[in-house]
Amino acid sequence: MKYDFDEIVDRRGSFSVKWDECPTTDVIPMWVADMDFKAAPFILDAVRKRVEHGVFGYTYVPEEYYQHVIDWFQKRRGWKIEKEWIQYISGIVPALSVAVDALTAPGEKVIFQTPAYNCFFSSVRNNSREMLLSPLIYDESGDQPTYKMDFEGLERLCADPAATLFILCNPQNPAGRIWTREELNRLGEICLKHGVTIVSDEIHCELEMPGNAYVPFASISEEFQQASVTFCSPSKSFNIAGLEIANIIAADPVKRAAINKTINKFEHCDLNPLGVPALMAAYSEDGEEWLKQLNAYLWENYQILKSMISEQMPQIKVVKLEGTYLAWIDCRAITAKGVTTKEMQDSLVANEKVWINSGTMYGDGDFMRINLACPHSVFKEGISRVLAGFKRFI
Repeated sequence: MKYDFDEIVDRRGSFSVKWDECPTTDVIPMWVADMDFKAAPFILDAVRKRVEHGVFGYTYVPEEYYQHVIDWFQKRRGWKIEKEWIQYISGIVPALSVAVDALTAPGEKVIFQTPAYNCFFSSVRNNSREMLLSPLIYDESGDQPTYKMDFEGLERLCADPAATLFILCNPQNPAGRIWTREELNRLGEICLKHGVTIVSDEIHCELEMPGNAYVPFASISEEFQQASVTFCSPSKSFNIAGLEIANIIAADPVKRAAINKTINKFEHCDLNPLGVPALMAAYSEDGEEWLKQLNAYLWENYQILKSMISEQMPQIKVVKLEGTYLAWIDCRAITAKGVTTKEMQDSLVANEKVWINSGTMYGDGDFMRINLACPHSVFKEGISRVLAGFKRFI
């Protein structure tokens, strides 16, 4: 079946964070990480069937839910998961806070790499833990800039006796990396050496650009599986974030028990009744073909972005995209003139009527993040507006 990603869906008035929080109705939002595509027809069918039942009481998670998760990762990634390892939760951000609370004690420190998803900062801060930041190395030696891990710096941070937890983002948001098996193996060995538990946020795991393949961290070895906890969800890849469904996968019974205790302590144990059938529909054979076509479409938008920037503003560099639908662009040609990316963001909204994210919220104010996940026609118009705004600053 050929899926239509060119269809323009008017999301205004649907209580959309992305669209309805825009200050005016003529703003094109390319900021919040959700897609402007309808959910896949097979997911809509599953949700419609549940809605037509008409009763929305407390939700029980059936055996087949767990089997869908197990079969999906076994078939696509060769990762064997046991049912008892799976703990459902409403989302990855709640899972982050649960893990920080459950797996660290007051006075302990949490490591993560920057630039980083903004909720990494808030989840650590809100749990009164100290952050240890490990900046990724910005590598401009190739045809396109990219990032690599600073393993020496990471080892120094892990050697701190108070550092007990490392938050990994794989694929990485906002840098767009899909970490290789070799990189993950070296990271894991450092953490194991120093007794640091790894929490791996793998929410973008199905969003792979050509030539790149995501590897679940826990699938690499039994030692890594026991030393880690994995977060996964179909919410990003299938555009069902509002249905609030995610899973925490923990093979080690001690970590699992601590997580379960915290989930119940903060009453994170109930789910949206529409999320369960949506996940089971997503993790199906139909889901594989939909993802294949989606990723190809996203890659086309990325090529459009690169082409338009190269032709009109070669001073701006587009970071190599391996995974996610979030492009990370190097705006140092503008910030060097004394204009911050937050000022650029606000100016673009006010004048060009387009909203992209300043990198300040991710820990690097020289960059900006652009959401690629919208129809080609909307994307081209949005990038035209971005470039028109950038030209005012050069």
